[in-house]
Amino acid sequence: MSLGGGGGGGQLEQLSQELDVLEQQKEAMEAEIEGFRDEQSEIDEATEALDALESGSTVQVPLGGDAYVRAEIQDLDETVVSLGGGYAAEQDEAGAVETLERKREALDDRIAEVEAEIEEVESERDQLEQQAQQLQQQQMQQLQGQMGGLGGESDDE
Repeated sequence: MSLGGGGGGGQLEQLSQELDVLEQQKEAMEAEIEGFRDEQSEIDEATEALDALESGSTVQVPLGGDAYVRAEIQDLDETVVSLGGGYAAEQDEAGAVETLERKREALDDRIAEVEAEIEEVESERDQLEQQAQQLQQQQMQQLQGQMGGLGGESDDE
């Protein structure tokens, strides 16, 4: 029989590893939500631009590599919007705004789903932390009992 409590240390180690995995999952989901929110910001900017711009307006068009070219909008009713899956469609201004709003709503739904998953992970983490605390308390009590049994007679002198 060991002074460590008969294998409880292994259980604590396992709980610690499970807690680490849950924390990593939570962080990954939070990063996913942040990415969705960034997408939503881009959608909001595009929607605002479509509402504010008029045919004949001058804009800066990104070329890549932080290079831009000044261009004139010929016709807002020839807006190309990504539909997802590598597909895009040319739409009039109202159709483009509607498509962007649907994409934003889909992101809202996905954010809500991931937030619910985070709550589940946090609940599971709380349960594991409680188990770990109980296990630590049991080990401390066992250790104190063993220590008391070893040196209990010296207190009476």
